[in-house]
Amino acid sequence: MSAPVDFNDRMLSLGLARVAEQAAIASASLIGRGDEKAADQAAVNAMREQLNLLDIAGVVVIGEGERDEAPMLYIGEEVGTGNGPGVDIALDPLEGTTLTAKDMPNALTVIAMGPRGSMLHAPDVYMDKLAIGPGFEEGVVTLDMTPSERVAALAAAKGCAMTDITVCILERPRHEELIAEVRATGAGIRLITDGDVAGVMHCAEPEITGIDMYMGSGGAPEGVLAAAALKCMGGQMYGRLLFRNDDERGRAAKAGITDLDKIYARDELVTADVIFAATGVTNGSILSGIKRSPGWIETETILMRSKTGSVRRVQYRNPFEG
Repeated sequence: MSAPVDFNDRMLSLGLARVAEQAAIASASLIGRGDEKAADQAAVNAMREQLNLLDIAGVVVIGEGERDEAPMLYIGEEVGTGNGPGVDIALDPLEGTTLTAKDMPNALTVIAMGPRGSMLHAPDVYMDKLAIGPGFEEGVVTLDMTPSERVAALAAAKGCAMTDITVCILERPRHEELIAEVRATGAGIRLITDGDVAGVMHCAEPEITGIDMYMGSGGAPEGVLAAAALKCMGGQMYGRLLFRNDDERGRAAKAGITDLDKIYARDELVTADVIFAATGVTNGSILSGIKRSPGWIETETILMRSKTGSVRRVQYRNPFEG
């Protein structure tokens, strides 16, 4: 029996960037066309095809859904050639299908990879999320604080007024009370319609995005992807799974989660060093969207390694027919 192959994040990183790029390119012709499912399926097909070219023994731990819900890139699906290291893969082939269909900002293709067993197998339930950027003492804000206490604590840590804080929140009816409480502090709010992985990533670069903090509930799988990004970019994140019924609690049990009230810190959501890639589909605060010109297609990808803290931006210009 041969020895297990080590996870060589440096060698795999450019391959991962190509996976994100090709998924974005595949969805390019569907930007603004109003067909969310077609855009998502195009990205899924391309991402799967590219993953299967990599020399990895990969397992999708965060994917398109359970096997009976998703024909491809489902949770538990094995990808890669099988001739390399065992890796966990978290992905969202098109984060912001609605954004893509409507040609709205911040649609991304997103993928993270780490050693086998490095990512929480988050069930498809909601997660209460809280994130801030780098440079603060651990625990300066917590999920146990009220929203207004979080704004006050972050303002104190930054040495600024609460009116200088901007919070990113997903625009949903369930967040009406949260939004009202944050606004009552004098803080500003950037409401987003979709794409909370990008929302969390915005916290890591406040000087570029103008976002200081992310809070609110969204999909738990996206929470793991966001934690992978922040592990590379720097920043703090906390998540607590939210359950609405016994079916959702059963999903957690199936994923091996026994403490249903646990608050996960960033490094509990993603426990080992990972690599992360995202390509812009539509223009956004972090990445430029796909540009098409006669005979050419251009993408911008952010490629990050948590081991070194390196952040690489890759401009890809490729001849394109169609």
